[in-house]
Amino acid sequence: MEQTNKKGGMGYLIISILCFIGAIITFLPYKNIDDECMLGYKALCAFTPISSLILIVVGVFLLYMRKMMLKKS
Repeated sequence: MEQTNKKGGMGYLIISILCFIGAIITFLPYKNIDDECMLGYKALCAFTPISSLILIVVGVFLLYMRKMMLKKS
């Protein structure tokens, strides 16, 4: 049973890291985009500050869920 919880905890960790990486990637400039982002430059995501904030919040929430799951077992 403990291995299942550890594997689930690892899944939360991997997905949260991917969310943080995605938040960083949205800020990167990208010249092949037609529209500018909300910050005034051509970024990979048109909703750069909002999408980055959402990804960071989801990543933090997943880390919190992982902590609570590991604490429970």
